[in-house]
Formats: sequence, structure tokens, C-alpha cells
Amino acid sequence: MTTSEVLVQQAGSALLITIDRPQARNSVDAAVAAGLAAALDELEAGTELRVGVLTGAGGTFSSGMDLKAALKGESPTVPGRGFGGLTEAALTKPLIAAVEGYALGGGFELALACDLVVAAEDAKFGLPEVTRGLIAAGGGVIRLPQRVPYHLAMEMLLTGEPISGDRAGELGLANRVTPPGKAVTVALELAERIARNAPLALAAVKALTRAAIGAPEAEAFAVQREHMATLMASADVREGMTAFAERRPPRWTGK
Repeated sequence: MTTSEVLVQQAGSALLITIDRPQARNSVDAAVAAGLAAALDELEAGTELRVGVLTGAGGTFSSGMDLKAALKGESPTVPGRGFGGLTEAALTKPLIAAVEGYALGGGFELALACDLVVAAEDAKFGLPEVTRGLIAAGGGVIRLPQRVPYHLAMEMLLTGEPISGDRAGELGLANRVTPPGKAVTVALELAERIARNAPLALAAVKALTRAAIGAPEAEAFAVQREHMATLMASADVREGMTAFAERRPPRWTGK
């Protein structure tokens, strides 16, 4: 569902979701949060949609929370789904952040909530909340130390200083680093590569990865056995094996 501040467009098997507030550096107010939540619902419900790509209009990903709107009492969160309707959402389909320009504060947290990140080499990633008397409470403090070495994460969190897209690639925060203006194109290419695979298996990878973070190995393997039992009973597993034997591309049904 396209709104005035969030644009939605199908691109092959991907749903391209664009925060469209370039005049406000795509900062997140209540309308953007609601629009993103609705777009993600569309992604989850779409039987032909396999992957989502999240980006921002006008050469900026997102500068985070709209402070002017927040001072007026607007909330940039959606109950049960967190900042921007995303940072605490339980999505089953892969989501890729395509970052151009600034991904600061909550904008960076939106990217951290995605499964993959494609960044322009001159993009800026940062969590400047401490410079405003706050902390990165949309997942930044929690997720960043899981993605980069502890001391590097703490430097970013404690200084509030940003890093470039090139540096994000060096640290493993970005899967692909592109020339400026090419992040969406590369993200959609990556989305189509992912979309070739079985949707049930993709969902299982996401669910198991989340469950395994911080869990004892025994618990993680127990959860994995449940997912494997479901997959082995699926039509897609039989299709995958049959397609391999017949040397043809599989035709996934998600069942």
C-alpha cells in the first residue's frame, strides 16, 4: 500500500519500499512508521513476493527519528513492531537495506533490522543519540555489537561519530558496496538471486538464526530439528530434489 510518505513498487519477485520524505532527509514520523508497517505487511502477504528492499528517496536512506514531530508528541514507533514499524517486527521474508547518503540514528537502526545491507561507498552510518542525551534504543545498542567487534561498536556508540559505506563494507556491516546512486540496483539484483531459492527454506533460515542468537547450542539444535521436520514434509523439498534430478530450475510453491 503506497502512502504519501512511503512508496511501494513491485520489481520482479521483490517489493521495493521507499521512504519518501526527501525534504526532511527521510526522517521517521508517525506517518512514515505506519506506512512502513503497512508496506511490510504487503511484503509478507504477497505470494509472488520473495524479498523486500528498503531505501530512501532523494539520495538519503533516513536520518532517523523526526525530532520536530517527536517534540509535538508524535511517536515514530508502532506497538509490537518498534521504531519505524520494523526494528522489532518478526518478518519471515528477507529484507535488504539499500543505503545512499545518511543512515543515522533510527535510520541506521532500520538498516540493522534488515537481513542484508547494500551501501553506496560514500554513505554515512552512525548512531549520534549520545550527542542528544539519548541512546540508540531502536536496536542500535543491542544489534551493533553483534555485527562488528565489541570495541568498534562501542566507539561508534560512545562517540556518535559516523563511518562511511566503504568502512561499513570493511567491517562486514555491508554485503555490497557500490558507487553512489547504484545501491538500489545492486540490492534488487541481490534480491532476485535470493528469490531463486525456496521460500520456506528462506523463512526457516531467518527464524532459526534469530532463535540461535545467544541460545545454548542444544536449544538451537532443538529448534532446528523442528524446522527441518517441517521442511522435509513440504512439497518444495520434493520439488527441489526432483528439479535437481531433472536438471531444471525448481518451481517453488511455498508449500
